[in-house]
Amino acid sequence: MKNDITRKLLTALSACAALLLGGCDNLTLLNPKGQIGVDEKSIIITATVLMLLVVVPVIIMTFAFAWKYRASNKQAKFDPKWSHSTKIEMVVWLVPCAIIAVLAVITWNTSHSLDPYRPLDSDVKPVRIEAVAMDWKWLFIYPDLHIATVNQIAVPVDTPINFQITSDSVMNSFFIPQLGSQVYAMAGMETKLHLIANHVGTYDGISANFSGDGFSDMKFTTLAKSGSDFEAWVKQVKAAPAQLDTAAYKALAKPSHSNPVTFYSSVDPQLYHDILTQYRDGGAGADTAMKMKAPDTEKQAQSGAHMAMNMNVAMRSSTKE
Repeated sequence: MKNDITRKLLTALSACAALLLGGCDNLTLLNPKGQIGVDEKSIIITATVLMLLVVVPVIIMTFAFAWKYRASNKQAKFDPKWSHSTKIEMVVWLVPCAIIAVLAVITWNTSHSLDPYRPLDSDVKPVRIEAVAMDWKWLFIYPDLHIATVNQIAVPVDTPINFQITSDSVMNSFFIPQLGSQVYAMAGMETKLHLIANHVGTYDGISANFSGDGFSDMKFTTLAKSGSDFEAWVKQVKAAPAQLDTAAYKALAKPSHSNPVTFYSSVDPQLYHDILTQYRDGGAGADTAMKMKAPDTEKQAQSGAHMAMNMNVAMRSSTKE
């Protein structure tokens, strides 16, 4: 009877393990394709193992104690006046303290070595990309190549990527799981991120912060290519008929769902700066912001001022009466 129960339990555990491991191909964080992602994977595994040093023994002891001190076990020692054990106290306190100390050292070191703002050491000139979170799509500007794309970027392998990230709408989050590190994108502010792709392939990019109705469709692809293939991709973008000036950006800025990949053969060199500064009082992009928004915004503001004045006059008149 006991053998049957044990066999069924092992079968159930094996089935559960198969189900859990069956989705490992989709665990992109554990399948990194860039050095930053590899380092972050190492941190995840190390932290998990250290925590399991506490969790696993506790689980085992829970079942062991329940079995040993069950009511039917007459050989278990009964000591109702027991209140202290130096050995147990040492294990309970010293082991967690040692784990926390190790984690503290790892956290301190990796917080500096994996700082998103820290440029990567390389003899290769990095590729600069200005990323803008929009409703609900991603705009990518290559300032050195004078091109722009929507919902797709391409980079040469083994070449550092220097991202400058902002938002034209609500707060968002930029994340390419297989390359590592996610950072927030906020209107009127710029964050930086340095990544590298060490393997040729196509990697999914996502918005990792809820930003409204089209959030689930706010995805992009990252194409890691060889040097020659990257140059061919740049030529393809430069051959596109569309150009990204203020008027084109105004049309692009309108909310959209599942926006298709779009190429722009040229881009206004001041566009990213204007997007970044458009919400700053007296900022350089203040005038451009008025142009990029709805054309009747200024008229609406003036109309609102007149309505406020009329309401004040009416309130004064009613007070006198």
